[in-house]
Amino acid sequence: MKIMDFLSQDTIIVDLKATDKKLAIIELVDTLEIAKKIKKTDEIINIILEREKLGSTGIGQGVAIPHGKTDVIEEQIGVLGISRKGIEFNSLDGELVHIIFLLIGPLEVAGQHLKALSRISRLFKDKFLRQGIKDAKTIEEVIKIIQQEDAY
Repeated sequence: MKIMDFLSQDTIIVDLKATDKKLAIIELVDTLEIAKKIKKTDEIINIILEREKLGSTGIGQGVAIPHGKTDVIEEQIGVLGISRKGIEFNSLDGELVHIIFLLIGPLEVAGQHLKALSRISRLFKDKFLRQGIKDAKTIEEVIKIIQQEDAY
């Protein structure tokens, strides 16, 4: 499974405007709607926010992977946002989050959703990759960095 299987050029934001966790999730989900990947944004926002109530998806080292499953989509869909200032996400390590990878999956394929989450998590363990994505100024730069890592 490759990251670019569920992430596309039109679902990458190199300069998130949001200043808090809820606004970031809304901005990311709205991006999916603008890219015509989803229709029921309110439902998906609620699913993600409910999941956050169970525990923060801020995994540390400036990364968060908010996620959820729904019956309103048929395949994994991802959206990546980069915050220059950083966002308080109640991360495990207390650090601000600069990279947010939101993943939505269909209800009936839980295994695929877990594989995608695992792949995203592994991707962002690499500090050089995280720094490269944080420093990227264009969507094309972000894609190039991810594709290089996806090759392995």
